[in-house]
Amino acid sequence: MASAPGPWPLSAMRVVDLSSEIAGGYCTKILADAGADVVKIESTAGDPLRRWSASGRPLAQGDAPLFQYLHTSKRSVVGDRAVAERWISDADVVVTTEPIDVDRSRVGNDRLVIVSITPWGASGPWRDRPATEFTVQAACGTTFTRGLPERAPLSVGGRHGEWNVATFGAMGAVTAWLHAQRTGIGQHVDVSMFEALHTTMNSPYAALMAQWAPDADLGRTIEVPSIEPALDGWVGFCTQTGQQWKDFCSLVERPEMGDDPRFTNNLARMPYRLEIAQVVHAFTSVRTVEEICELAALFRVPATPVGNGRSVLEMDHFRERGVFVTSPHGFRQPRVPYLLHGRENRPFTPAPELGEHDAAAVWEPRVPATPRAPGTTKPFEGLKVLDISAFWAGPFASSYLGALGADVIKIESMHRPDMMRFGGTPFFGEGAWEWSGVTSGTNSSKRAVTLDLDREPGRSLVRRLVQWADVIVENMAPRVFDQHGLGWAQVHALNERAVMLRMPAFGLDGPWRDRTGWAMTVEQTTGLAWTTGYRDIPVVPRGACDPLGSLHALVALVSALEDREHTNVGCLVEVALVESAFNIAAEQVIEWSANGALLHTDENRGPFAAPQGLYPTSIDDRFVAVAVATDSQWRAMCALLTHPDLDPAWDVAERRANHDSIDVVMASWMTTRSPAAAESALLGAGIPASAVVSPRTLLENPQMRHRGFLQRMDHPIHGSCEYPGYPMQFSAFGAALHSGPPPTFGQHNDQVLEEVLGLRAAEIHELRAAGHIGERPAFV
Repeated sequence: MASAPGPWPLSAMRVVDLSSEIAGGYCTKILADAGADVVKIESTAGDPLRRWSASGRPLAQGDAPLFQYLHTSKRSVVGDRAVAERWISDADVVVTTEPIDVDRSRVGNDRLVIVSITPWGASGPWRDRPATEFTVQAACGTTFTRGLPERAPLSVGGRHGEWNVATFGAMGAVTAWLHAQRTGIGQHVDVSMFEALHTTMNSPYAALMAQWAPDADLGRTIEVPSIEPALDGWVGFCTQTGQQWKDFCSLVERPEMGDDPRFTNNLARMPYRLEIAQVVHAFTSVRTVEEICELAALFRVPATPVGNGRSVLEMDHFRERGVFVTSPHGFRQPRVPYLLHGRENRPFTPAPELGEHDAAAVWEPRVPATPRAPGTTKPFEGLKVLDISAFWAGPFASSYLGALGADVIKIESMHRPDMMRFGGTPFFGEGAWEWSGVTSGTNSSKRAVTLDLDREPGRSLVRRLVQWADVIVENMAPRVFDQHGLGWAQVHALNERAVMLRMPAFGLDGPWRDRTGWAMTVEQTTGLAWTTGYRDIPVVPRGACDPLGSLHALVALVSALEDREHTNVGCLVEVALVESAFNIAAEQVIEWSANGALLHTDENRGPFAAPQGLYPTSIDDRFVAVAVATDSQWRAMCALLTHPDLDPAWDVAERRANHDSIDVVMASWMTTRSPAAAESALLGAGIPASAVVSPRTLLENPQMRHRGFLQRMDHPIHGSCEYPGYPMQFSAFGAALHSGPPPTFGQHNDQVLEEVLGLRAAEIHELRAAGHIGERPAFV
C-alpha cells in the first residue's frame, strides 16, 4: 500500500515548550514527531542542553548533538513572560518543568492543556524537595533492589529518570488534548517523576506484594542468568517464566537443572548464582554471541547481543530495518519509534538556533471547533478495545485506555493463559494465577473472556470480536498472530475501520523478526544495560522498557485514531519495543556518532551531577543517594562538611576530577550518621539527597499518600486492595482513574458472550461444558 503524504496526525496541535533539559525536551519531541507545531520559548541564555554532552567531550561550535536530537522539527523564540503569554493565548498545550500559574495561563483559553513535569509532582509535602533523577530513583525504591548483595546497590545509568517521565508527559498531553477536542475543556496534567519511576522500575509488583506478603523483603538481586560473557563479547538472556528456564537449561546442555526445585524462579536462583554461572559460562565462553543467539532462537529463549552506542549501528537487523537514520545535523540517531503502515512519519528538520524564529508571527486565533463529543467525561469513552496481549507491555497500554474510558475486553485461552499470571506470585497452589503482582497491576478497567485461538469455535468468536472492536492490541512475536490467521490483512478484511496495534520486541520484519524478547532483552540490546551496572558486570535496568514502550505505542495509536477521523479507515500500527528503547537511549548512539565517545557504566556516578553516589551510613547496608548538580549546591556541601580538602570554588569539571577524594570525605561524614539524619541534613542545606529505601515503604510514603497514587478497590479474591494508578494527575478526571479492579480469569465470559456477541445461555453452557471457555486455566 502506498504511503499517504502529510499532514501528520497531530498537526492540529499547537504546543508551547517552556521547559529545559531532557524531560521537557523529549516530551515535546514525541509530540513534534507526531506532527505537532512546537514553539520553544527560551531565555537569552538558552536551554543548558545547547552546550552539554553526556561524555563531557569538548563541543564544536554550535549546539550540542543531544539538544539537536531533542529539538528537531521545532521553533525557538527568545522572550520573557509577556512573549510566552502571547504564544500561549492560542496554544493547545503548554509543557513546563518549572512552577506555573495554571489559572493565569488559562485565562481566555479554556481548551488549554498545561503539562507540568516535576520530580515529585506539583503538590504534596515533598513538592519542593531538592532532587535529581538519581535521588528520585533512590526514593522510589528501585535502587534498593538492584545489584549484588555483597556490593552496593545500583541506580540505572545516565539520566534515565528524565527520559522516563518525559514519555508519561507526552501521553498525558495527548490524552488531555484529545479530551479538549471532544469536550472543549482543557486541564492541568501534573506529572510526577517519583511516581513514573515507581510505575516503570518497581512494576506494580512492589506495591501489591507489600500488601499481600508484607513480611517478605527481596533485598538486592540480579537476574540469573542475565548478561554473561561469550567468546567475543557479552550475551544477554531472559528467563522470566518457568518454561523459559527449562528451555534455557536445555540450551546450555544441562536439562536436569530445569527440574531442580532449588531453581524454580529467579529469586530462588540468587543464592546459587555462582554455581549456575559456572555451568552457563562453560557454555557461553566457548561460543560467539551470534552462535549463542541463533541457538537460543531455536529454543525460544530470549537472547541478544549486549549493545552499546557503537555496536548497535552495525547490527544487521537494525540496518535492514533502517532503524538508525542520519539527522539533519549529520550524526546518526534512531528514527521515530513507530510505523503507521500506509503513512510516512514526519521527516526530521534541523533543530532551531537560539531565537531563530523571533520574528515569526504568533499563531492566528482559531474559531473553536464544535466539540466532537460534548458531555463525555473521559477521552476514550466509546472506544472498543480487544486486548489479546500478555505479560506487561500490551496489558499496560490497554489498561490505560480502559482507565480513560474505553471498553476493553481481554482475551486469554484456558490452554494458553497470560503466563505472567504465574510470575511473581506470593502464593502457590490453588488460585495462584490470580495473585501475580504484574498481571493484577496492569489489567484493571477491563472485562475478561477465555477463548481459544488454536481451535474452533474460539477462533470464530474472536473474529466476531474483531468485527466489534475499534482497536486490537497484541504484543506477541509476529509468527503467533500469523499462525492464528489474525495478521493485519485478515483483521482489515474483517473490519476495515479497526486499528491494529502490534508491539513485537524487534518488529514485524528483519532477521530478528521471530525472536522472542522481553523488556530485559530490549534493555540488553539497546545499551541501557551497557550504561547500568558495576564496572565489571553490566546489569539490566529491569523492565522499564515494557511500560515505556506502551506509552510510545499509545501516542502512535492516538495518531492512528486521529488519522481515521479523516479517512474512516483503520491502519496497522507497528511499535517495536526495541525502537522505543533506542529513542530513550539515544544519547549513546549520538555521542558515538557525533563525538566518537563510547558511553559506559560508571556505577553510581553519572554524567550530570558531581559528586554523585551512594554513601554508606551508620546502619549496616543502608545508603544515602547524593547528587550535587549545581555550583551553589557544592558550596552548601562544603559548608556542611567543613573539610579543608574541599574547595567550594570547584566547578563541575574540577569536582569530577576530584571525585575519588570527595567520596572519601563524604563517606567519612556519612558513616557517623543514620540514613534519616544524613538525608535531613543534606536536604536542609538544599542538596539533592535520599535514603535508599525499599519499594515496600512506599505504601506509607507521605508524598504518594497526599497525591492519591494508590487506588483502593474491592477484588473478589484480593479483597480490599490498593492498586497503583498513573503518574499523571488530570485535573478534569481526578486521581482515581481505574473503573474497576483487575478481572479474575474469565470473569466476564457470560456477560461478553451474551451482551456483545449475542449468544444464548444454552450456547454459553455448551461452550463451558466442552471446555472452550472457563474460569480457571485448563492445566491446573
